[in-house]
Amino acid sequence: MAKTALNAALNVVSDPYYADALAVADVMQPEEAVFCFSAERLKARLGLFTAGFPGTVSFAVKSNPSREVVSSLAEAGLTHWDVASVQEMALVHSIQPSAHFHYHNPVKSRREILNAYNKYGCRRFAVDAREEVAKIAAIVGDDHSVELAVRFVLPRDRATSAHDFSTKFGAPEHIAVELLQDIQRRGYVPVMTFHPGSQSRDPNVYVRHIEAAHRIAKQAGVHIGKLNVGGGFPASYPLSKPAPLESFFTLIAEATTRYFGKGTEPELECEPGRGLVANCMSLLTRIKLVCSDGDDIFLNDGIYGGLMEFMQAPELQPPYRVLRDGQVMEGPTKPWKVFGPTCDPLDVLPTKLDLPIDLRDEDYVEFGTLGAYGIATATLFNGYGDHAVIPVGDVFNG
Repeated sequence: MAKTALNAALNVVSDPYYADALAVADVMQPEEAVFCFSAERLKARLGLFTAGFPGTVSFAVKSNPSREVVSSLAEAGLTHWDVASVQEMALVHSIQPSAHFHYHNPVKSRREILNAYNKYGCRRFAVDAREEVAKIAAIVGDDHSVELAVRFVLPRDRATSAHDFSTKFGAPEHIAVELLQDIQRRGYVPVMTFHPGSQSRDPNVYVRHIEAAHRIAKQAGVHIGKLNVGGGFPASYPLSKPAPLESFFTLIAEATTRYFGKGTEPELECEPGRGLVANCMSLLTRIKLVCSDGDDIFLNDGIYGGLMEFMQAPELQPPYRVLRDGQVMEGPTKPWKVFGPTCDPLDVLPTKLDLPIDLRDEDYVEFGTLGAYGIATATLFNGYGDHAVIPVGDVFNG
């Protein structure tokens, strides 16, 4: 049964404080897999977004719904939160009662809309279908402070992102035009939003969507006061090296002025997940078995735990290193087939990893750049996956 990362199963160990995962392995010698978390890394990354992005920055909670991450972002001054569920609202609200929510999951039940509106004061909802507009209108009535963000979609350029966000959500342009007109006619505040795809490597994909947003708004005859350019901002992985983050911000600002006109641009918003939190956590695993008659090793975590996304998108292979007796192991390597701890034969990494030839049981393997979609997608299958979160000064990112 899948574990929600919104509950007490995420045990945050706040004392003592370790320099890095190497110190955690040497001193704590954890038997179970743990996440090592650097609040300093996270706050520094947030600083890049708030200083460089030309608008409001929110955090896509789905990418890492651990209390430690949300608390650190709140402490650093973040006030806007992109949420996909009422459960995520509850988490953030328990830490920051004054939080501003963007409920940007385009499909919500009536009870979810009601709870978001009444209990958590949410006044921003995403839509991509006529029925969703009508459903929200039936609940919020004539509250004209409510913002309805039309999520539109363009045909995907398959070379630009690791995950395709064009197949499930988003209205095609002609439907987006009708939705904007319907929202304006009902008296709500029209907003536009899009998502170019997770781990978008090319900043020009944002330019393409901003041009489309202007085209849709113009055809609808609706003034857009706010444009949310979504998430998709990338992190750096060994097999996926994106353009510098600053180039994304520059092109987004330039495209908005070019298409909407200087002085008449909508206010910009973004909702990074991966691009904000990926480099603030690593996953520290331990070898349970090294098979002497082959090239197989078994770890205490795998694809049902913190390494699920590696299975889904091999280009997002995290960096890794082996730790033993307080040292990073070096020397000759060979390809090893890496299995997770569960009884499921699917619990194996999609590619072999080059690891030291002389691996031993109880060596540690640290996987870096797992602050996004690591702890968020872990399960409790076979009883594994109850990851503690260990505060550290810095984390390994390759």
